[in-house]
Amino acid sequence: MKYIAEIDIMTRAEILDPQGKAVKLGLHNLQMDTIDNVRIGKHVKLEVEADSESSARDTVDAACRQLLANLIMEDYTFELRTA
Repeated sequence: MKYIAEIDIMTRAEILDPQGKAVKLGLHNLQMDTIDNVRIGKHVKLEVEADSESSARDTVDAACRQLLANLIMEDYTFELRTA
């Protein structure tokens, strides 16, 4: 069975995010002063072939831990659905 994983990878809250800070400044320069605490991350979408949802979840989790996310600086979450 095929599953689609939508993965969000974000820099941890205690890590400075210079890209987010630059975007926030740009938004404030556009008079969007009500926007605060901008964080920039990554969104990854992938397909995985697996016998069960549990197996697919384990595969996606392993991909995140071993390659997609830098666990020292980033956290990740993902949603899984059938293709």
